[in-house]
Amino acid sequence: MSRPHVYTIVALILAVSIGALVYVFKSPSPLHITSSSNKSSSGSKTANPNNQTQTSSFNKNQYSLSDPTSQWVVVNKTRPLSPVSYAPSSLVVPTIPLRLSGSQGEMHVSSVMAPALEQMVSDAKTQNILFDLQSGYRSYGLQVSVYGNEVSSHGQAIADQESARPGYSEHQTGLAADLGTVSGQCEVAQCFATTPEGIWLAANAYRYGFIIRYPSGKTNVTGYEYEPWHVRYVGVALATQMHQTGAQTLEEFFGLPAAPTYL
Repeated sequence: MSRPHVYTIVALILAVSIGALVYVFKSPSPLHITSSSNKSSSGSKTANPNNQTQTSSFNKNQYSLSDPTSQWVVVNKTRPLSPVSYAPSSLVVPTIPLRLSGSQGEMHVSSVMAPALEQMVSDAKTQNILFDLQSGYRSYGLQVSVYGNEVSSHGQAIADQESARPGYSEHQTGLAADLGTVSGQCEVAQCFATTPEGIWLAANAYRYGFIIRYPSGKTNVTGYEYEPWHVRYVGVALATQMHQTGAQTLEEFFGLPAAPTYL
């Protein structure tokens, strides 16, 4: 091969090599693109659940604690309803078994509470847990009669532990209910807590938005003896929050003063 041909071939090889190097350095690296994409994704909270910071805060100011129309209204011996003669604007007869031996008016509840009460009783029935409604809404006038009978039968001191004075009763809001067993076992008695219905209610009421309003050992807070049959509707959010935090009374959960006696 002659020298000119050799120089030509060498020149061509060098040109090709230099062109290849230029291409490599100017072209974006696929690895670099992938790495950059991964970095961007890992910086996103939605793309990397392990880096998510989940904070849950419960708004204790969502509903009024004093407005009688509020599902969170707190009624006790130091917090009467205002006005004391308050009556809910919408009352219905829930489609659950009713104990008709008492006042017909007591078979009504607030329309706010009724759907949850009906669902709870229905779900319990599928597990052979059979509730009936012993007492729901009580008007101011009816509570005058109920409380008066308690005073006549047991004296005012005992009556004040077992029954609310007119204008101080949760039943007057339509958001409270006394539940019993269809069998009639332990009606409005503390032994209700040992019945299948009482055990089920204590374990599951919060799932439907109810709390046992007057729990055991809290007379010094609520002012009333243990009433395992008395449920109060507060909504699923609050009932669940109280269940999860271990708060047993509305007074303790909201930081309100205890109400063992009337002012």
